[in-house]
Amino acid sequence: MKRKIVEGPIRSKEKSKQKLLNAVGKLLKTKGYTALKVNDIAVTAGLDKKLIYNYFGGTDQLIDEYIRSHDFWSNVVAEPAEISDGGEALTKHMLISQFDYMFQNKEFQRIILWRLSESRRSLKKLTDKQEENGERLFEAIVDPHFGKNAARYRAITALLVSGLYYLNMYQAVNGSIFCGLDMKSEEGRNEVKEAVNFVIEQAYRNL
Repeated sequence: MKRKIVEGPIRSKEKSKQKLLNAVGKLLKTKGYTALKVNDIAVTAGLDKKLIYNYFGGTDQLIDEYIRSHDFWSNVVAEPAEISDGGEALTKHMLISQFDYMFQNKEFQRIILWRLSESRRSLKKLTDKQEENGERLFEAIVDPHFGKNAARYRAITALLVSGLYYLNMYQAVNGSIFCGLDMKSEEGRNEVKEAVNFVIEQAYRNL
């Protein structure tokens, strides 16, 4: 009986904390990071704003915990095991998977936009983690394949990653047509994916 009495408040606290974290995500997805104010978060969560201070210490700490709780870079599934091609298939898979993931995840789109708009330690950590993940792929597989041209291939990858990010953020905010292609349609997005495959194939054959 004592155990149940102890666990009740604990479960209640954890549920309330999760509601507040979910409220941050909801506001971020629907209104953007500028809407992340203490009163708006509390109203969205349906809780007293005092709980934000009691559980997290303040709005900034709550937002930072939300960012930490979402591992936005561990979203590429079923990575190809074959790496004898110098990482060509793996790179294609990762870029296209990230392109699809961002299209489906409005919170991730807002995080990327936020990262470009505001200096924040927790956002910087997300950037650092992204770079660490990419560096492992480059150093272990891609750089040895390209040798003296490794930096050129990294530059090509940078253009592809940033372009794919932009296309997803563009279609989510100001329209879906870009260069005559509908970035919300399967047909338009498949053209982008084929272009990614083409560019990578050219790099692997001509660098």
